[in-house]
Amino acid sequence: MMNLFFMTIDLTELSMTNVFYVLLVATLLGGFLSIVYAYTHRKTVYDRSFNTTLLLLPLVISIIIMLVANNIARAFSLAGVFTLVRFRTAIADSRDITYILSAVGVGLAASLGYFGYAIMITIFISTVLVVLNYFKLDRHHASHAKLRIIIPENLNYANVFDDVFTKYVISSQLQKVKTTDFGTMFELTYVIKMKDSINQKAFLDELRVRNGNLSITLTTDFVSLTSE
Repeated sequence: MMNLFFMTIDLTELSMTNVFYVLLVATLLGGFLSIVYAYTHRKTVYDRSFNTTLLLLPLVISIIIMLVANNIARAFSLAGVFTLVRFRTAIADSRDITYILSAVGVGLAASLGYFGYAIMITIFISTVLVVLNYFKLDRHHASHAKLRIIIPENLNYANVFDDVFTKYVISSQLQKVKTTDFGTMFELTYVIKMKDSINQKAFLDELRVRNGNLSITLTTDFVSLTSE
């Protein structure tokens, strides 16, 4: 059996043995990608069910490809089915798309009988992902942040925080202003780039002095930065 993992088999005529080998290889390689994902995310909070998705995705892809292979009618029927399905699960981390596309590629290679290529692709992609994680090349520095400050309506927000920003941030941009609490408060939203190794508590304390100790929110998550 091990020899089949390093050779190409002909799947133009399906047999129970060939299908079993395809399903086995796709599942094993999907499991390997799942382990790599768990390893590279071991220090972060992530959706545990995504591991199961990565394990099963190459298997599902390989089954679909084998069923529609060399049959245009089946392919169009499958496309019609997928147009009726809506996937509403949002990808919280855009890096997860890499794992999804990798799993799809592995499933395609396995379903075509290219077991050696599927193994090589899995190992190569996994090595790249582990190296990126080890050197933290896929992590953005927490220098950019979204800052929300509540101020009373009688406070002129135009330049009230300029000297504090000069001390603690490299750049700041007032992104949005809106009234709250029936117009008695303003909510200011800034996008800022903080200086390296700043004391965030001291930064927030000085802002609290200016806004009368009202609510302040500092968010460094990239998803929050790019959303309202």
